[in-house]
Amino acid sequence: MKYRLICILVLALFVFSSCSLFNKSVPVSDTVPDINTGTDIGTETDADTDAGAGTDTGEPADGSGAGSVSVPDADVSALDSAEKSWYYVPKANGEPSGEPQDIINLINGYDAYYLGDTSRNVIYLTFDEGYENGYTARILDVLKANGVNAAFFVTRSYITGNPDLVRRMANEGHLVCNHSSTHPSMPLVAQSGKESFDKEVEDTEAAYTAVTGRTMDRFFRPPMGNYSELSLYYTKSLGYRTVFWSFAYRDWEVDNQPSQTDAINLLRERTHNGGIFLLHAVSKTNADVLDTVLKEWKDRGYEFGSLYELPDK
Repeated sequence: MKYRLICILVLALFVFSSCSLFNKSVPVSDTVPDINTGTDIGTETDADTDAGAGTDTGEPADGSGAGSVSVPDADVSALDSAEKSWYYVPKANGEPSGEPQDIINLINGYDAYYLGDTSRNVIYLTFDEGYENGYTARILDVLKANGVNAAFFVTRSYITGNPDLVRRMANEGHLVCNHSSTHPSMPLVAQSGKESFDKEVEDTEAAYTAVTGRTMDRFFRPPMGNYSELSLYYTKSLGYRTVFWSFAYRDWEVDNQPSQTDAINLLRERTHNGGIFLLHAVSKTNADVLDTVLKEWKDRGYEFGSLYELPDK
């Protein structure tokens, strides 16, 4: 009897040990690959909280666009969807425009820029094109005569309404970038969901490709400078870098144009290293003063950089 009891106990111990061994599996979270590096990142929580913090901003080998930026899946409900308006603090004496540190930290996490390389005399010249007002051809003439390339942020309606001008921009070496399809507040679109947000961007891409046969340069300027953490995240998930600005002035009011003197003086006073300058191509004043401004910038030793040359975050 005693022998039978010992055998039963030994058998029970063996069965219990076997069950424990076969149920000891590797946690799923320990094998989730990092989307950016292909290496283990430890936990799924890490993958979620790291959303938007990558630094892949390289131009693709074919030079057709900014390239797809790897963005880990995020819990979008945790991202701030509140609408913000872009602003900056202008400075004089060649000092770059300022920005609160919390905003800098936010935009840096989503490959967004308002300044370029401030260590050298370089200007990134950009134009917004919501509609045509008869001055873009003159602006292109001046840029060509001065050997300067710029970036044009265009809407879908601008592309479809002015295909010859858009083709000329691309053929003359300018970047043609995304300014949305219908020029809405992108944070409000983002609140409606990613499908609505993507459509604003992708419809513009499709219109550009239909007109030029090219891939649109993947830089995005949010209409009116409105943004949110969520809209920045959605923008980056589409492989775009957001481009704000460190200089702009009230040049878009076609019936209340600044004088040429005031415009030149303001541009002169606020010129700074690494400046991303926003001008509106609907402005008669801009068309009138551009040649003078470009020549003065060159005389002061400034070069004109491509958005593809923006420093990595």
